[in-house]
Amino acid sequence: MKINISSIHFKADQKLEDFVQEKVERLSAIYDGVIGSEVTLKLDKNKVTENKVAEIKLFIRGNDLFAKKQCKSFEEATDSAVEALRKQLKKYKDKIKGI
Repeated sequence: MKINISSIHFKADQKLEDFVQEKVERLSAIYDGVIGSEVTLKLDKNKVTENKVAEIKLFIRGNDLFAKKQCKSFEEATDSAVEALRKQLKKYKDKIKGI
């Protein structure tokens, strides 16, 4: 699975990129129809403490899934977004099996 990681308003270090890569790769174990994903990490410029945003777009055959989470850290936001995508992916997989 090809994973594209981009960061907006900051420079992501290698440790963060490796963490995101590892988390997103686990989604392909749930459903083998995953083609790739696009991860966008943003630093929100507002004064709120929860200003780290992770957006993940998952490309699967015939459809795309999307999750966006905002938390105190990029790791926490990525975890939340991956969990949301995991639920969407399971739901999609069950829907395909039912057809």
